[in-house]
Amino acid sequence: MSAAVAIIESGGANIASLEFALERLGVQATVTADPERIAAAAHVILPGVGAAADAMQRLRGAGLDRLIHTLTQPVLGICLGMQLLFEHSEEGPCDCLGIIPGSARRFADAPDRPVPHIGWNTLEPQRDSPLLEGLARGTYVYYVHSYALPPSAATIATSDYGAPFCACVEWRNFYGAQFHPERSSAAGARLLANFLALESRCA
Repeated sequence: MSAAVAIIESGGANIASLEFALERLGVQATVTADPERIAAAAHVILPGVGAAADAMQRLRGAGLDRLIHTLTQPVLGICLGMQLLFEHSEEGPCDCLGIIPGSARRFADAPDRPVPHIGWNTLEPQRDSPLLEGLARGTYVYYVHSYALPPSAATIATSDYGAPFCACVEWRNFYGAQFHPERSSAAGARLLANFLALESRCA
């Protein structure tokens, strides 16, 4: 694939792994915080690892919080990056980008469910989406997170950790994966390929 991909420089430690995953799909992505390069990209990825408040501070400092709202090409939030697309996170707490309605909440601690939720879990598609093409119910994907979104109108797939939570979202041209596709083997590669195949909704 030859489409230009911009990975938003958000300070996440998973960016190198994401670059390698895209390279395996034949894509050379640009890691950048330059608003012009991001706006000009055919596809934009917002990764994230760490605290929501810190990530939002970096985005606001670079003026990217305002830019992301204006993007009309396909945008994919990964892990914390997906949570940042929503209105709010209890982590901090902090206000997020506010593109998708909802608030990320911390998992409740339980003897058999340590927090953070780390490891493989099954994906349960809830409705058809081009992001999930070829991903069957029960496909395993890899998670590392302490906060999650409850299922909502944006949810296209869930996983379960004591209760169902939002695994993937689709909201206009904004998509999200709570899990790490760059660490989810063939399933993650398929999701990234599906995202790269999405066409821009630019007029």
